[in-house]
Amino acid sequence: MKNNLNSGVHRTTPYKVISVILLVFLALLFLFPLYWIVTGSFKTMKEINSATPVWWPSEWVTTNYEKLFSRQTANLFDITIPFVGKTISGPEVPAAIRWLVNTVWMSVAAMIFTCVTATMAGYALAKKRFIGRKLVFSIIICAMALPKQVILIPLIREMSGLELYNTLWAVIFPIVGWPFGVFLMKQFSETIPGEMLEAARMDGASEIKTFLRIVVPLVKPGIGALAIFTFINSWNDYFMQLIMLSSNSTLTIPLGIAKLQSENSTDYGLIMAGAALAAVPILTVFIIFQKYFTQGITMGAVKG
Repeated sequence: MKNNLNSGVHRTTPYKVISVILLVFLALLFLFPLYWIVTGSFKTMKEINSATPVWWPSEWVTTNYEKLFSRQTANLFDITIPFVGKTISGPEVPAAIRWLVNTVWMSVAAMIFTCVTATMAGYALAKKRFIGRKLVFSIIICAMALPKQVILIPLIREMSGLELYNTLWAVIFPIVGWPFGVFLMKQFSETIPGEMLEAARMDGASEIKTFLRIVVPLVKPGIGALAIFTFINSWNDYFMQLIMLSSNSTLTIPLGIAKLQSENSTDYGLIMAGAALAAVPILTVFIIFQKYFTQGITMGAVKG
């Protein structure tokens, strides 16, 4: 009886204590930049430029955000219908809100399109048998190692030919065919039992119904992980945004913050306010999909 009770008690070993301490330290280390940006955006210029670090604002001020939202104005949105050229404009708002809307729209659209195409392509490569399947997958693997600078000039010419250059679609469409997304979803699709797919076909389910009713629910953790990866990749793709977007109406948060930095090289409070604003959507998306994140990046590596 005594042995049974002792076996049910979790013993605290030195290894567990050291692991917890190390994890807490790493968590605080990674959270510190976010803490510094958020608190810095509420500091006065004197505290920001102080020779000794001010870890906590003595007086919380909103001056930096007031300057951020009052620098200039722009339309809330200018949606350009691809391949048509028609543009729909919204009401006038502070330019920082426009930058945020541009970036959210760009990242969400890229995330949705990438998850749809990668899930279908990954399922086809994993469960369908056709000529050249292995060759196609090998090309996708090779494309993962291809730097985007190599295809930059052809991509610019293609976007210009389609009259999409200097629109948000010029940043969205190149991300949709993300090789890593296809690779990740293929690994997840490999874990789907073939017997379930055969049973669905014997019951008379169409290919579309089988994909939506069986495949998508089973690979949902992978879709959640891919959604996070795609959103963050699109949000932080400063290089592609800098090349493809040139007008003030298409500026994104990264480009807007860079513009603030060039115009106000010493106004770090204004720059921190812009950076804090840019961090909100990233944190929101991660919180929404966090339950799929760990499961997604581990399950996809089980088979392939």
